[in-house]
Amino acid sequence: MADKLTEALRSNAWLMADGATGTNLFAMGLEAGEAPELWNDQQPANIRKLYQFAVDAGSDLFLTNSFGSNAARLKLHNAQKRAFELSKTAAELGREVADKAGRTVIVAGSVGPTGEIMEPVGALSHALAVEIFHEQAEGLKAGGADVLWLETISAPEEYRAAAEAFALAEMPWCGTMSFDTAGRTMMGVTPPAMVQMVDDLPNPPIAFGANCGTGASDILRTVLSFKAAGTTRPIIAKGNAGIPKYHDGHIHYDGTPELMAEYAVMARNCGAALIGGCCGTRPEHLSAMRAALETQDAGPAPSLDQIVEVLGPFTSADDGSTPTEGADRPRRGRRAR
Repeated sequence: MADKLTEALRSNAWLMADGATGTNLFAMGLEAGEAPELWNDQQPANIRKLYQFAVDAGSDLFLTNSFGSNAARLKLHNAQKRAFELSKTAAELGREVADKAGRTVIVAGSVGPTGEIMEPVGALSHALAVEIFHEQAEGLKAGGADVLWLETISAPEEYRAAAEAFALAEMPWCGTMSFDTAGRTMMGVTPPAMVQMVDDLPNPPIAFGANCGTGASDILRTVLSFKAAGTTRPIIAKGNAGIPKYHDGHIHYDGTPELMAEYAVMARNCGAALIGGCCGTRPEHLSAMRAALETQDAGPAPSLDQIVEVLGPFTSADDGSTPTEGADRPRRGRRAR
């Protein structure tokens, strides 16, 4: 039998994913530097509320509060031995909300980067990365996640390690990278290179794509690059709600619900099949996105000029379609969403 996400993609031209995790939890009182994953058992009502935001706004799929619930990330909070438990709880809470929705809602187990640099540049070995991802995957599986959702990855080595771990867990999966450095990931991966990497995996994802990054314009340019590379796999677009601005001691995103509605329709027209928001995306953004997707007819892919006209300028002139000399540079993965 096909998994729930594959079945949904077969019968729908597009599916709407959820919005931000961090943004919405900070609005509930999460403090800077606090691990959101610890709220899975400390503040379960707020985690249910987070998931319910997405369901009420019309999301077909939401991600669990488990982005950083791997042993490497949790070590920063002296909670590395709780990786399986916190991942399982995140999925269990998601299962509760999804099963009460009255319609099919897919629970996607979020898996973020380890935060470590992999060999040969850094110290994290492939074997240890697979072990870390496998433990988290098993926790999400035990909690009832329908699919695993790798996100905000910069290094191809880490993407491959996660894919191997998900195969060990015998779980279907999706995977996105963050193209936030002149159209590339922080480790220099271009959109065409990601397409090739995904095609070469022995355990390829159901869908792949981009999340986070910079503004809504940039992520659509990345989606167009995926399509230009000739992929036939479903593409994910999960862009930020505008550009981050630092104001009064906090990061705010300037994307309005109206802008995100335009982004959602353009993402679909660019070729994305799974459309959601990342940092800064609140329930009101999701509601506007759903309404626009349902009421506006699909159209041709927009030109780059049309994207800029509607969503604003790109943050870099380079679209990341070709590799650059010295593109790989070691930087630690960061928390997103």
